[in-house]
Amino acid sequence: MKIQILGPGCANCEKLAKNAAEACKARGLECEIVKVTDMKDILSMGVMQTPGLAVDGKVKSVGRVLSAADIEKLL
Repeated sequence: MKIQILGPGCANCEKLAKNAAEACKARGLECEIVKVTDMKDILSMGVMQTPGLAVDGKVKSVGRVLSAADIEKLL
């Protein structure tokens, strides 16, 4: 499973990446967490507000730092 963190690398982006890693570990899933920082790439996915979270190329959250529990529900 590929999880993309969409944002410039701010503190919220880092927190979202950490929560995503915790969610994967809690579910026992092997996840590749990729940080997408290029604004052209972020905009091409339809994300206008960061941080964003995408799972296997599908945007699941925009403009929020989801908790690990919330991310688990999306997986």
